[in-house]
Formats: sequence, C-alpha cells, structure tokens
Amino acid sequence: MPVRPVLTATLVGAALLCALAAPVAAAPGESVTVDSTARLAADGTVTLSGTYRCLPGTGPVFVSSSVSQADPRVRHGIGGSAARCDGVEHRWENTGKVSWETLKAGAAHVHADVMELRPSGLVPLPVFHAGQDRDITLVRS
Repeated sequence: MPVRPVLTATLVGAALLCALAAPVAAAPGESVTVDSTARLAADGTVTLSGTYRCLPGTGPVFVSSSVSQADPRVRHGIGGSAARCDGVEHRWENTGKVSWETLKAGAAHVHADVMELRPSGLVPLPVFHAGQDRDITLVRS
C-alpha cells in the first residue's frame, strides 16, 4: 500500500479528531491562513490553499485541511501537505477528492491546521502550531 495516502488519511483523521477538542491557539510568530476561494472540479476534486508560518520543531510538520458545506458537522478531509517550519511565510495547497454530489459551487467552510508529529515514546503525538476556520467560496474550475 502506498505510504502517502495512508499518511494523508492518518494526518487528516488526527487533525479532525483533535480539532473537535479545542481551538488551536497559535504561538507568537506562527499562523495559518485560508484563501477566500477554492477550486471545485467536475469530478469532485477540491483544491484549498493559503499561507502558513511556523517555528522549527522536533518532528515532521504538515498543513491539514477540511471543508464542510450543507451540514457543518460533516467535514471532508482535503489532503495534507508537508510544511517547512523556519519562521518564514510559505504557501500551502491541498487537493482531495470527494463525491461530486457532496459539494457544490458556492459558500463553504474550511478548517486548516499546521500540525507537527512530535516524537513521544513509541507513537508520535500531534502538536498543533496554528489553526484557522474561514468561510470561503467554492468556484467551479
């Protein structure tokens, strides 16, 4: 089984579970933003983007994202991209596919996190550097 889809699914799942627990408070000098529009292809592929800034950590860091539309309790994980934490602002872009019947062009809500998998014994634990919720517009591409 390819590693990237498994890693992406694991990261998105962990981000969604942890996002339900409490809002993420960014440390000084760390942030994540979500662009006001996102692309929605005819086949259901969604592309979300924005910027992030994070400080160096001890484990790998990722930008995870999810989108919801009709029911805010139902979030669709949209990819997870590797992040470089060096204190400089970088762009991120995540792409994922959901059923084309699920999402429609128009208003939607996005949640994005900058999450580090910090070594802790046998299992790395997620540590959140920054998070943002934003209302956006899905645009057909």
